[in-house]
Amino acid sequence: MRYDYLIVGTGLFGAVFAHEMHRAGKHCLCIDKRRNIGGNIYTQQEHGIQVHKYGAHIFHTSDKRVWDYVNQFARFNHYVNSPVAVYGEELYNLPFNMNTFSKMWGIRTPKEAQEIIAAQRLESGVEHPENLEEQALSLVGRDVYEKLVKGYTEKQWGRDCKELPAFIIKRLPVRFTYDNNYFSDRYQGIPEGGYTQIVEKLLEDIPVKLGVSYREFLAENALAAEPDSFEKTLYTGMIDEYFDYALGELQYRSLRFEEEYLADCDNYQGNAVVNYTERRVPYTRIIEHKHFEFGAGEGTVLTREYPAEWKKGDEPYYPVNDEANNTLFAAYQQKAAQEKNVLFGGRLGQYRYYDMDKVIAAALDMAEAEMKKDI
Repeated sequence: MRYDYLIVGTGLFGAVFAHEMHRAGKHCLCIDKRRNIGGNIYTQQEHGIQVHKYGAHIFHTSDKRVWDYVNQFARFNHYVNSPVAVYGEELYNLPFNMNTFSKMWGIRTPKEAQEIIAAQRLESGVEHPENLEEQALSLVGRDVYEKLVKGYTEKQWGRDCKELPAFIIKRLPVRFTYDNNYFSDRYQGIPEGGYTQIVEKLLEDIPVKLGVSYREFLAENALAAEPDSFEKTLYTGMIDEYFDYALGELQYRSLRFEEEYLADCDNYQGNAVVNYTERRVPYTRIIEHKHFEFGAGEGTVLTREYPAEWKKGDEPYYPVNDEANNTLFAAYQQKAAQEKNVLFGGRLGQYRYYDMDKVIAAALDMAEAEMKKDI
């Protein structure tokens, strides 16, 4: 079989690109090293509950083009992300808002909160932040930093805040209103019935091979009696892995998920997302999946998320976009530009953290650019 595109990875980027090229009359074949489609947005029904198997994903966007696009494939509910943070025996609303400040300082008005934060910022004495701790102190003061930023961030990145670059938190969302909506985007929700259905519809009528890596597929295809041929390849895996780490390894952070089903409990924590901000607590958050769809299902399913250092063979979740890694990535980009008929997309192929709406927009843009080449 001759294909126009071999698409490596069935996450959002690969699936959207494949759908658009298929719609334009191109022949596509998708492969994925996992045994399920959907990449990190894969959801699976357990006990009547849609479980986010690779971490919580809340869809939010201000891009109407993307919102209209994704609503072709699922009906979205009106879920609003309003996480809660636990620090010791204290409970706080996120993002940082008047509910947070009222609980922390026993105040009621925005003026009082602004005065306390301004005084703490001045007390920090930081004028030119040189690390993440100094950056946070200069933005929100010591109380919010110590209770809600420091421990969580150090767990997430596996390093002391003094060892992390300031640019990781160029800004921290601070609202002087009683509003617990984490996102300010116009459109927000969770697809009723989970995310997997979206990818299934995107890849409808497109052949997919699961449980095979790119290298394994190339080797197997080369040995076939009648090997398939491909005009172009879209690679959404790790760009450094594609080049066999020829220039060195890019750094990533990984995650470990610990899932628990409680048959005799219908509501464990009262919220979909609860963060644990003390460093001594080994996980960063507990997800109670049923709350994404307002209590559907029997019992409850919990997932604890444990950040981890990435090593070869682990799943890479977050690129470490510090100066050294971005310089190395730029060198890989130069090699990528020399690859004939190979496109690189997605958070791993482009070594950047993408929200879901940005993934879809980037995939649509790439598909549009490819179609224009045929005109």
